[in-house]
Amino acid sequence: MAGRMTPETAETIALQALAHLAASEEDLDRFLAVSGLDAASLKSRAGEPEVLAAVLEFLLQNEALLVHFCDTASVPPRDVHMAHHLLGGP
Repeated sequence: MAGRMTPETAETIALQALAHLAASEEDLDRFLAVSGLDAASLKSRAGEPEVLAAVLEFLLQNEALLVHFCDTASVPPRDVHMAHHLLGGP
C-alpha cells in the first residue's frame, strides 16, 4: 500500500482477515477460544475496532496464518502491522 494507512483501510484489512479466519472452521475456533468471544458476540461486534484489532493480533501471532492471509488477500504483512496499530493494538 502506498502512502499512509487510513482508519478505513485498516478496517478493510481487518474485515478481510476476519473473513479469511471464518473460511476455516479450525482457525475461527482457535480465534474464538483465544479472544474469549463466542460466535454470536463476534457477529454482533465484528465492526468494533477492538475486535478488529484482536483479529489482526491473532494473525500476527501465527506466522503461517499471517503469510497465508497476506498471499490470499494480496496484502503486505507490513500493512497488517500498521492496521493493527491504527486500530488500537500495541
